[in-house]
Amino acid sequence: MLHDSSVSPSLSPWKLRFAAHWLRQGGLVAYPTEAVYGLGCDPLNDTALRHLLALKQRSWRKGLILIASDPEQFAPYLVEQRAEIEARAMATWPGAVSWLWPAQTGVSRLLLGTHTSLAVRIPAHSLARALCQVAGHTIVSTSANRSGQQPARTPLEVRRKLGMRAPLLILHGSVDRQARPSQIIDLLTQRHIRS
Repeated sequence: MLHDSSVSPSLSPWKLRFAAHWLRQGGLVAYPTEAVYGLGCDPLNDTALRHLLALKQRSWRKGLILIASDPEQFAPYLVEQRAEIEARAMATWPGAVSWLWPAQTGVSRLLLGTHTSLAVRIPAHSLARALCQVAGHTIVSTSANRSGQQPARTPLEVRRKLGMRAPLLILHGSVDRQARPSQIIDLLTQRHIRS
């Protein structure tokens, strides 16, 4: 299991509440994760999901990752598994491992893409977890750059890659520049999709 990459969120409680309000209003938020800046929105807001995909110039077919502050936040999206299977994921969280987990019927195709599983993780970065906690739900976590670009690692890089006038809120924080984006592993087969 990875250790927390920051001791406590560098943002004030007011700024986190503002970011959570922005998400609830359908806004996009860029925020630091372990290795790169993530781009997120409310996963239950299809309009926000479409805006996010358009800004990234990413096909909906690929699917998206959800992050949470604790496993309970994933309950509306995932099919419950046997305890020994779920333990695979729990042993790596918080950390930079996303698990492809069978999704419940009715989960948005904008989240799943063409797949039947949803990629989920609990990040080791305390600011990303705090954002989920204050928002009270999971948030989307895709890299804050256009498809095919190198991921952004600073707020300035987010602006350069997504546009200086892009309608998004950027939360400032540090990332580990030596770290790599999260692994993606199939929960049932344990096959590594991205190492």
